[in-house]
Amino acid sequence: QVQLVESGGRLVQAGGSLRLSCAGSGRTFSSYAMGWFRQAPGKEREFVAAISWSGGNTYYTDSVKGRFTISRDNAKNTVYLQMNSLKPEDTAVYYCAAHTSLVTTPGAYNYWGQGTQVTVSS
Repeated sequence: QVQLVESGGRLVQAGGSLRLSCAGSGRTFSSYAMGWFRQAPGKEREFVAAISWSGGNTYYTDSVKGRFTISRDNAKNTVYLQMNSLKPEDTAVYYCAAHTSLVTTPGAYNYWGQGTQVTVSS
C-alpha cells in the first residue's frame, strides 16, 4: 500500500512556474507508475502526466506538452511536476496517484493523495 501527500500548490500569475511534489510512503513506492491529475470546479478529473516506475517513460496530455515535466526520485520516494508558462486554464486541484502500470485513466489508479490547489491569475 502507498500513501501519497502532495505539496507546492499556490497562487501564481499567468506565465509563471510552479513545482509540485508528491511524497510517497512505503518500501514499494519505486515499483509504482505515478500520475498527476487535475480537477477544476465543475469538471471531471483529468489526466495531466504519468511516469513509469523507472522514470524511463513519460506521457502528457496535449494541453501541457512542452510546458510541464514529470519526474521522479525513487531514492526520495517523490514524484514532481514542473509546471512552466502557466495559464489560467491550468487552475485546478492537482492530485498524484499510483498504479502498478503506466496508464492514463483516473479510474484505474489505486492510490491517491489529498490534492494541492493551483490557482493561476490572469
